[in-house]
Amino acid sequence: MRAEDWSGVVAYRMNAVIFDLDGVLCDTVSLHLAGWRRIAGELGLPFDPSLNDRLRGLSREDSLALVLGPRAAQLSDEQKADLLRRKNEDFLARVAKLSPRDLYPGVRALLEDLRRRGVPAALASSSRNARIVIQQLGVTELFSVVVDRNDVDRSKPDPAVLLTAAERLGVQPPECVVIEDGASGVEAALAAGMRVVGVGPPQRVGRAHRAYASLAELTAREVLSR
Repeated sequence: MRAEDWSGVVAYRMNAVIFDLDGVLCDTVSLHLAGWRRIAGELGLPFDPSLNDRLRGLSREDSLALVLGPRAAQLSDEQKADLLRRKNEDFLARVAKLSPRDLYPGVRALLEDLRRRGVPAALASSSRNARIVIQQLGVTELFSVVVDRNDVDRSKPDPAVLLTAAERLGVQPPECVVIEDGASGVEAALAAGMRVVGVGPPQRVGRAHRAYASLAELTAREVLSR
């Protein structure tokens, strides 16, 4: 559906909200980071804390390549697959300890506000464990659609996961607002032709249309406004 925005230019109404997972709903970023740090330590590799931001939104394979650096060329595909398996086992063990108390402030309130307004919410993540995480957090029922790396061939910054979410919601990409905390997710949303609300510092989400320190600052009305 289209309408006149404040500038008089024809614009799409925002009819759906698509959430990222890691770093938006809760602090799974630190869980991933702990797993990668453990893998690096086992290989005798230094682990740069600055990887924290660079790993946000990347697939497992891309994350492993970043952690390994030049060492990647020395490992076989089988060795890399084993590292990915072990890292995922480490992550799932940590996820099993999550509970609804681990949701970031404002997340449940925003999701419930959207539901009251009849605005569907989707989760679109580069993780293959998205459904497990939101089950632990107790918010599965608040998402109309969940799309993760099991559903698409490409991870962010490719827009495939976001476009698939929009298609399953039955809305056009310009009708969607995406909430992201990482540069790769922001780029994916822009490539999909969607509006982007960034959560985090400008160096990570500076290309988003709007940015906030946390979801606790936002209501559904503010998210849906242009």
